[in-house]
Amino acid sequence: MLFLDGSLPADQWPNARTAYEEHAIAFGRAWQSGQQTFVLHTSGSTGTPKPITLSRSQIQASAVLTGQTFGLQAGDTALCCLNTAYVAGTMMLVRAMVLGLKLTLVEPSGNPLGNFDTDYTRFDFMAFVPLQLQTILEQSPEKVPILNKAKAILLGGAATSPAQEAQLQPVTAPVYATYGMTETVSHIAIRRLNGPNAADFFTALSGVELGIDERDCLNIRAAASDFQLIQTNDVVEWLDSDEPHHRFRILGRADSIINTGGVKVQPERVERVIQSVLGLAGLVPRLFVTGLPDERLGQRIVLILEGEDAMKEQVNAQQGQWTEAIRREIGPYAVPKDLIFTPTFCETPTGKIDRNRTLDAGR
Repeated sequence: MLFLDGSLPADQWPNARTAYEEHAIAFGRAWQSGQQTFVLHTSGSTGTPKPITLSRSQIQASAVLTGQTFGLQAGDTALCCLNTAYVAGTMMLVRAMVLGLKLTLVEPSGNPLGNFDTDYTRFDFMAFVPLQLQTILEQSPEKVPILNKAKAILLGGAATSPAQEAQLQPVTAPVYATYGMTETVSHIAIRRLNGPNAADFFTALSGVELGIDERDCLNIRAAASDFQLIQTNDVVEWLDSDEPHHRFRILGRADSIINTGGVKVQPERVERVIQSVLGLAGLVPRLFVTGLPDERLGQRIVLILEGEDAMKEQVNAQQGQWTEAIRREIGPYAVPKDLIFTPTFCETPTGKIDRNRTLDAGR
């Protein structure tokens, strides 16, 4: 654990004791030296990781916009428990320096609040991947008062399931799902997940321009993208009938669509139905739906689940329920033909599910 005052020069920060801390301090010194370009890598969750060169002005614009969006002020406290070699963790460092935050740096773990005293810990701003916050709520519910002190809690890196969102409701501090990527220097849209203002759609941040291509895939232009058009593979639907569009739902990725027997299935939609049914039974396993080669169908739909034998038995007991829900809400063609269980999902360095490696390990 390292305490960094973003208002101070990096050479006055405490000495690093781990490689994780060394990387953070080295980045801080590079930023404060006036370095104009930085190379970050994509996470590799949807393809081969690739380097992205970002300008100082892009990164700073993103940090300022985050501060404005969530009302962060100099002297506020923040927690960084994400990999600082990737954009989400990097931006926590930059926000500390640009906004003058007091940052506590903790090496990423499943339960990043585990070693903090509930009575004396306050973080005004925190960012997690969904599994970290789920673990806190399940394993350390006594830490909820720490969460409740925040001005904002961000969840990124993976979609939240309906069951995970239900778990969040005891948290009174605002929790937001974020939408963004390395190319947009972290989030460009947010979705409230808890409380009376919870929503099932994302709202673009101030100054972000949105559009779609012929596939209905989102494109983005903002100061954080250096006003260049960033084209995504995320299929969306608008909530705004008139332009400019600011609110959208993500339906799934265009490159993940499964063609099974000539019918196109968006796997994310199937995943959400299964997660909803399992959530009602108190089950919150990680899972994903994908297509495997099939001589008759071209691709057959399969469900990949994480868990040991006890979880396998519980999920199998609910199979009739979620099968019927898929038939009713999507159609019989969308029902998975196979279930593959694996004890532990493979992950990228940022904590996202590495679907290809997980699938290879489970077969």
